[in-house]
Amino acid sequence: MLRIHDDLRRGAFTNCTKLAGALEVSRKTIVRDIAFMRDRLNLPIEFDPQLNAYRYTHPVSAFPTVQVSEGELLALLVARKALEQYRGTPFHRQLEISFDKLTGGLKDRISFSPADELQSVSFKNAGIGKADMAVFNTLSSAVLRQHEVAFNYRKPGETKTVPRRVQPYHLAHRENLWYLVAFDCERQALRTFALPRLSAPRALPETFVRPPDFSPEKFFANALGVLSGERDYRVVIRFTAAVADRVREREWHESQEWRDLPAGGLELKLRLGALPEIERWVLTWGVDAEVIQPKELRERLKATAGTLAKVYR
Repeated sequence: MLRIHDDLRRGAFTNCTKLAGALEVSRKTIVRDIAFMRDRLNLPIEFDPQLNAYRYTHPVSAFPTVQVSEGELLALLVARKALEQYRGTPFHRQLEISFDKLTGGLKDRISFSPADELQSVSFKNAGIGKADMAVFNTLSSAVLRQHEVAFNYRKPGETKTVPRRVQPYHLAHRENLWYLVAFDCERQALRTFALPRLSAPRALPETFVRPPDFSPEKFFANALGVLSGERDYRVVIRFTAAVADRVREREWHESQEWRDLPAGGLELKLRLGALPEIERWVLTWGVDAEVIQPKELRERLKATAGTLAKVYR
């Protein structure tokens, strides 16, 4: 039907015989689809016996493939606005094209001002990461084509870069930053690389096969944010009543469980594979959060608190 619409919109000479041959379907199928377009989609199609061809009686700008309510269209517009944080990535243009196709056929069916409606909706993420688009494009292409990649990488807190050669499995946007999940050929293990610390990537001619059992959900399952680990920590944190509601209001991790405490407090339980991220997260709550277990995490926080006391002495 989209092909039929395109021919009719361009004024091309088209009839059932020509369309059936071009689309490799029966003439009966073409007759059925044209009838559907005319009777169900209200498209102005008529058959001109003198030309022995179908035509539109007046211009049609878009094919009405989508039937949505005003609220549903507003939801699409809100989603598009939320995706502005990914502007500059190869996906952003494709999303814009897809959005225009979805909404193009609705211009004559729904009348309201998206600009006015969206003034009541906004999005703000603090600390949105920056990624070099040349780096991003090279890596995304290598992920899709399953080519090995070589690049220079700088670990956090270090000044020098180290050459790495990897098999790129997945690009993930987590905690407002892009990361590459890849199999490190030298270390023979999966590693996570932050794109802002990655430079001079080049795709190599060598290809690889991504393991069928790899999945980003499984890889990040025991990570609070990005840092996964091989341990199995059962973390218990108690929050005061001052922040209990703020903790309840968000989904922090798939494993989270909580129970209410006397006087309005809250106890949160998590299962994680590493401690550095949860340590930093607990510190953001200040004196309103206390780690009950594991003991190792309590000791880490105790040492950090002592260092902080010296810094602010």
